[in-house]
Amino acid sequence: MSLTMPEPDARTLARRDEIVAAMRAIVSGEGVIDDVDGLRPYETDALTAYHQLPMVVVLPETTAQVAAVLAWCHANKVKVVPRGAGTSLSGGALPLADGVLLGMARFNRILAIDYADRIAVVQPGVTNLAITRAVEDEGFYYAPDPSSQIACTIGGNVAENSGGVHCLKYGLTTNNVLGVELVTIEGEVIRLGGRGLEPAGLDLLGVVVGSEGLLGVVTEVTVRLLPRPETARALLIGFSSVEGAGQCVADVIAAGIIPAGMEMMDRPAVHAAEAFVQVGYPLDVEALLIVELDGPAAECSHLRGEVEGIARANGAVSVRSSTDDAERAAFWAGRKAAFPAAGRVAPDYLCMDGTIPRRRLPDVLARMRELSDHHGLGVINVFHAGDGNLHPLILYDANQPGQLDAAEAFGADILKLCVEVGGVLTGEHGVGVEKRDLMPVMFSKADLAQQQRVKCAFDPELLLNPGKMFPELHRCAELGRMHVHKGQLPFPDLPRF
Repeated sequence: MSLTMPEPDARTLARRDEIVAAMRAIVSGEGVIDDVDGLRPYETDALTAYHQLPMVVVLPETTAQVAAVLAWCHANKVKVVPRGAGTSLSGGALPLADGVLLGMARFNRILAIDYADRIAVVQPGVTNLAITRAVEDEGFYYAPDPSSQIACTIGGNVAENSGGVHCLKYGLTTNNVLGVELVTIEGEVIRLGGRGLEPAGLDLLGVVVGSEGLLGVVTEVTVRLLPRPETARALLIGFSSVEGAGQCVADVIAAGIIPAGMEMMDRPAVHAAEAFVQVGYPLDVEALLIVELDGPAAECSHLRGEVEGIARANGAVSVRSSTDDAERAAFWAGRKAAFPAAGRVAPDYLCMDGTIPRRRLPDVLARMRELSDHHGLGVINVFHAGDGNLHPLILYDANQPGQLDAAEAFGADILKLCVEVGGVLTGEHGVGVEKRDLMPVMFSKADLAQQQRVKCAFDPELLLNPGKMFPELHRCAELGRMHVHKGQLPFPDLPRF
């Protein structure tokens, strides 16, 4: 998984002053950053093992400015990397030394809320949690809730098709976005979808959600609002074995029960989270399930008994039910803090993201323990267990020679294992640069060529976020002949912290 990086295009770098001047003519004042100190905060995203200073950062405030920037870059063959809050864990916002980094943080307003139609229209720089905060007094909320929801933005959620602890019942971003305003690389402003549930024509909205900034830049998003359920209760279930917890997950779904959320943590994750937030997690268990049930009170009460029975049959040693919303929030607080909590266990970690069939959870957990021994690195396991989305945190110390390489190899083996058992490379973090070179594990050359044809339809010059997702660069003109051009990748060998 080690990534390399070629020399940036010398002709583009020679035009840097011209490019910066052109950007200043479009976005005035502090909206253009070109000094080293100012560029430094943008050199990486949440995949902090890799970093690269951008050539220039542009922070537009209007759709017209975004369109003008993209049109100029298209006309002058300058690459563009869109960026939201920089919380991507797959290197999706990693800059280019010879490209414009287009930061969308200034698009931070909620434009409209319509409770009758149950929608909100927001700019892409609005944080995920801010939508719920804006509508909760009227009894509504926005369902997708990534663990980073206090910081991650809706634009980034759209780019990566983010999920969260409640995606099992209420879906990912793609199930909760009704429309977007998109600016193409030519500077054309188009609208896909809208306020209705089923727009006519091709499902281009479904193509754009999860496209990782390769097809266009989103400047407005229409999201679905949901009424808050009458009742929500969470169960905290401890198991004496990880395998028992994994089997419980499979059995709950097999019984036809769809919880609002079903999360799993192994023993190291439980101890790290409890030390970090101190919410009363049991420390004498090998695995912990958090199962949330919502709906009418009678339904929640019935399903709580059903889930507890299934858990006991799979070796549960403790079951605790929340008695009010404050206790339920405390149950979730540890899970949502699992990633920062891991920072207290090791100096560095890689947060992986793969998805497997639920029935294979016990097997995969056992195999991951073997991989941990093989690579000589610890791993903390945190899962969106209900939909099989794994987030193993591989622990390492970048100051120790060889440990980052070992962590990358461990991560690659985990993702290969996911595909081997019938799963996929990613559930919600995206491909970015992290999984780019593993794409052939899951897709044939013909598959990848077909995927890139979609990109070529939107971006024939390959200027938008190049170097992400595709392990081999295809010239758009050659795709019809199925010839793969092994051109120089934008990130063959990245400098690392």
